Amino acid sequence: MGPQRGTRTAGGRRRHRRGGPGQSQSAIDRHGERVSVDLQTYLRILRKHWRVIPIVSLAVLAATAGITYLIPKTYESQLQFFVSTVDTSNNSQLAQGSDFLQQRVKSYSQLLKAPVVLQPVVEKVGLTTSPSRLAEQVTTTIPTDTVLIDVTVTERSPQTAQKIAAAIGDQFPKTITELERVSSDGQSPVKVTVTQAPTLELIPVSPRPIRNFALGLVLGLIIAIATVVLRHVLDTRIRTKDDVERLIDDVAVIGTIPFDAEATTAPLLVETGPLSTRSESFRTLRTNLSFVGTAERARTIVMTSSLPGEGKTTTSANLGVVLAESGASVCLVEADLRRPRLLDYFGMEGAVGLTDLLIGRADLADILQPYGRHQLSLVGAGQIPPNPSELLGSPAMREALQELSEKFDYVLLDAPPMLPVTDAAVLATITDGAVIVVGSGLVTRDQLATAVDGLDKVNARVLGTVLNRMPRPIRGRYYDYKYEYHPRREKATFPDGPIDWGNDTIDDRVNHRAGSVVAEADTAARAARALEAADPA
Repeated sequence: MGPQRGTRTAGGRRRHRRGGPGQSQSAIDRHGERVSVDLQTYLRILRKHWRVIPIVSLAVLAATAGITYLIPKTYESQLQFFVSTVDTSNNSQLAQGSDFLQQRVKSYSQLLKAPVVLQPVVEKVGLTTSPSRLAEQVTTTIPTDTVLIDVTVTERSPQTAQKIAAAIGDQFPKTITELERVSSDGQSPVKVTVTQAPTLELIPVSPRPIRNFALGLVLGLIIAIATVVLRHVLDTRIRTKDDVERLIDDVAVIGTIPFDAEATTAPLLVETGPLSTRSESFRTLRTNLSFVGTAERARTIVMTSSLPGEGKTTTSANLGVVLAESGASVCLVEADLRRPRLLDYFGMEGAVGLTDLLIGRADLADILQPYGRHQLSLVGAGQIPPNPSELLGSPAMREALQELSEKFDYVLLDAPPMLPVTDAAVLATITDGAVIVVGSGLVTRDQLATAVDGLDKVNARVLGTVLNRMPRPIRGRYYDYKYEYHPRREKATFPDGPIDWGNDTIDDRVNHRAGSVVAEADTAARAARALEAADPA
């Protein structure tokens, strides 16, 4: 077997996973690769798009009801003929006559639809149709090994159907007698007898609403399920953590960031909503990042993505803030020298920055901008140069990274996306590794695989992926539930009266309570010493 996707060959290149002969279910993607789809995957797909099933089923049922209503009602009338021979005086003649009749009956069934029979029927009933059109309404069947002929007449009126059947019952025996008569004055050797009189059925045989609705429901469910599964198979976009892991199984998903519509207007969510689910997901990313390559911790990290708009700058900014909140010294570098946006999120000026440092027009101390009360500093992009890739891969950039890594515990570089330009790949070769931000529903499998392969070609280290813009909730999967654990804002009563905590943090409350307890203990001690002084005994 060849190497799977995510594994590396002897040359260090990562191969993409392919399906093998042991797979029970599979689907074909647009490049011919077989993607394993097991029963749990089908159930998850149906659960995710469950709304499609009732919508499509109801649509098919509505179409079935419309067709059933528009189809004209038709009724049936049935009769039966028995064909016999006239002369059966001995057993030999009886056997020969039976064989003769079985051969004759086959011709009689066709003769029933001939104009020689139906033309007199048309005239007798007073129909406006032609014999050939009437023949389309007449059905004949011959039970096996019998000399019986079953005739069924269909018509939009049950009474008219019975009249046509009765007319056929009168005319057909006469026609057979005339055709089988040997001479004009002789007797016909064949006798046709009506054994079942024409029936009058008041219940239409078509349409059948119950049967149609049952078939419509089954057909609707099949179409709905097929639509959902086909949509999933043809959809090559990355949407879930499983999609990333199936694509590149040796690169861990170190974070999943839920979608937040306010991220565009308030990108620093860890500051505007420090107790939100999205803020906690960035803290989880911080924790997971610390365990990536524990033997040699990554300190200079390139933050990139496959395409623009996947949220790499927002992820970089919030990750830098939570790393600084943990006590680490962090430097955020606006390494996107084409479309810099990082400093805008922090409301800082970026007229002088990285470009000035690389061309020797400024020192590192001149471009470092501290932010907040933690050990967080930022380096802006500065003026947009005409040759970003050359500047980012220059020896000056190596020296700048070396100097930054000596001053800070973490250096995060917000780099351009991988597919449009090569800047991120250039930076990844002179740093400890790269983190790829994957926008859920924005990037396809091919695009993400191309981005990872681009880093592999330059032998860059991929530290992990961050799945951003995850929709929620998708019930039934543990990591999709919205967990919240906010501290309660309430009034607590202490000996010195009620205290309104307001927006104080938990630490503020604990410190306040501890101070109250200490003050009470000190007062009690002074009172005890006063009593001892008053009563020496």
